[in-house]
Amino acid sequence: MTITNVSLDGVTQGHRRIEVGTRREDGRPEEDGSDGFERFGWGPPLLDDEASAFISDAFQRDDAFLLGRHTYEIFAGSWGAGMDPGNPVGAALNTRHKYVASTTLRAPQWANTTVLSGDVESAIRELRAEPGGELQVWGSGTLMCWLLDHRLVDEIVLLISPVIVGQGRRLFPATGADIGLELVAWRSTPKGLTIHTYRTTGRPRYETGST
Repeated sequence: MTITNVSLDGVTQGHRRIEVGTRREDGRPEEDGSDGFERFGWGPPLLDDEASAFISDAFQRDDAFLLGRHTYEIFAGSWGAGMDPGNPVGAALNTRHKYVASTTLRAPQWANTTVLSGDVESAIRELRAEPGGELQVWGSGTLMCWLLDHRLVDEIVLLISPVIVGQGRRLFPATGADIGLELVAWRSTPKGLTIHTYRTTGRPRYETGST
């Protein structure tokens, strides 16, 4: 299951401003506006009690986390560093296993972390086959799209904020996998955030032209 905060115009960048000193590696821009993005923190003003309860409940269902390196480093530098002690989100992240899809991460310091750096696709298929609770992907937009390309996602949860950010990285690239979706749950919160849960159904069906 992937769970992603996204604006109405598809932006995922800068949902929160968390100062964790993330490093720039492999040409990847830092989350500090150095790539021209300046509109950090568009998500929290629209987060109400109902949305927060949904997020907390989702974390409690999780059996393990699968994260991209950038999201992992943000979580490790905030929740892993003791931010907001007693918060159920932090409790889940600190006590449950975390798998990081990365070819560059070395010797992670956060407890219960495994780096997937070899045959990542096979490793994830093995994780998906294990019995137990959910394997959740939070944020990690690049990883999410890679998983979709490899047909490794069963459910997609989008927390869509009623805001047009107008700049920043979008969730879906201009070209990618074509995937059919079935809406299995939908709800809105008092501040207008909508939560959509989709089940993937393989490739979509296309209208055939008349001959």
